[in-house]
Amino acid sequence: MINAAKLNRRVAFDAPLSGDDGHGGQLLGFAPDEAATRLWANIRYLRGGETVQAARLEGRQPVVVTLRDAAASRAIDASWRMRDESGTIYNIQSGPVPTDDRRFLEFTMESGVAT
Repeated sequence: MINAAKLNRRVAFDAPLSGDDGHGGQLLGFAPDEAATRLWANIRYLRGGETVQAARLEGRQPVVVTLRDAAASRAIDASWRMRDESGTIYNIQSGPVPTDDRRFLEFTMESGVAT
């Protein structure tokens, strides 16, 4: 069970953006850093199982990220991305999933994969 004291990592979540490229196409990207949603999180690195070990051999790192259940964290979905304080970018694979006590939300993410 997690508690608020374990939310010890400051992370930024970037919302997807799209716009007209002026030639009839779409520009896809993410919101600028100033518009990022910044939250405190707990990052748990996954280590076991064949799937996780195979991913790590390919240079990917699956993690479970826990956030406090709030309006800002409920707005995040799989189209967003997360950045940690070291600059590592994580793609959201699934979530949010509420914890048993419904005080926190968990997301499964992975670094080292293309967006």
